[in-house]
Amino acid sequence: IPTVTIFMVGYAGGVKHYNEVHGTSVEVLGTDFYVGNFESTDDGRRAAESLMDEGADVVLPVAGPVGLGAAEVVRERGGMFIGVDADMFYTAPEYKSVMLTSVMKNMDVSVYEAVKQVQDGTFEGGVSVGTLANGGVGLAPYHEFETKVPKALTKEIDKLQKDLINGKVKTGWE
Repeated sequence: IPTVTIFMVGYAGGVKHYNEVHGTSVEVLGTDFYVGNFESTDDGRRAAESLMDEGADVVLPVAGPVGLGAAEVVRERGGMFIGVDADMFYTAPEYKSVMLTSVMKNMDVSVYEAVKQVQDGTFEGGVSVGTLANGGVGLAPYHEFETKVPKALTKEIDKLQKDLINGKVKTGWE
């Protein structure tokens, strides 16, 4: 479904961009791997085990609570985990030791804008899309990985976000 696929397309696009810029060959696994639900932590566990058996060292499960099963595997085996939806450093603090960052849907931004429009009498309804430009999506801080992520890479990611906003770089979803 698009709300899940968009995460994977963006992640794979980011890795492709990184490889092009740095002349590396980082591989993305599992972009066609679906567990079929958003509830089963056992399915998340099995998926992460499979991906880590194939050599994954960073796991980004885009499946709500299913990701908690994946996070447990990453914690047990060693690796890094990228959370989704909210800053999982806070929503699943038991996994903060492996939490590199989280891809956030900043729902508060959309809700705030809708309430503001209702108050202003300008609310029209319809579809609201969160983007980097409107603050509707973003990356969480690196928290415990802050000192492990090279400053040059952090600066590169900041610039890349600006380039995505101004259209210099595409996510692959457009």
